[in-house]
Amino acid sequence: MMNRKYVVMGVSGCGKSSIGAALSQKLNIPFFDGDDFHPAENVQKMQNGQPLTDADRQSWLETLNTLINENDALVIACSALKPEYRNLLRQGNPDIRFIYLKGDFDTIWSRHQKREGHYFNGSAMLESQFDTLVEPNEQEALHVDIKQSPQQIIQYILANLA
Repeated sequence: MMNRKYVVMGVSGCGKSSIGAALSQKLNIPFFDGDDFHPAENVQKMQNGQPLTDADRQSWLETLNTLINENDALVIACSALKPEYRNLLRQGNPDIRFIYLKGDFDTIWSRHQKREGHYFNGSAMLESQFDTLVEPNEQEALHVDIKQSPQQIIQYILANLA
């Protein structure tokens, strides 16, 4: 049977949550937003405009890995910025598929400025995510250009997961 575990990844504001939720509906499998699993200390740091460190992310990624291991099928939105983070998410799930929503700083920052009620605070935080990001290669993740409409993005993902 084809693997039914997907991580929709990329920097904050690339569309992980909205694309992940839409993809899960199309595939009829559960969706989880990784942001919902951050410990309170991480949320507090981000609200204060402080980028997270690898140490801050460790327990969060372990929690997400447990979630992945406990579900037969799911879509999870998670930044997964570094190979080490993706490796941790992949533990026990060697066939998990990463879907990388790829965009440039200006496109994503313009989206951020339209968001309301999100704890992610400031262009410096987004710059730190771009600084931290080690893009996955084409074998590790399906690369998706976020300049397309959400419908086009979903169609592209579904066509390329087959």
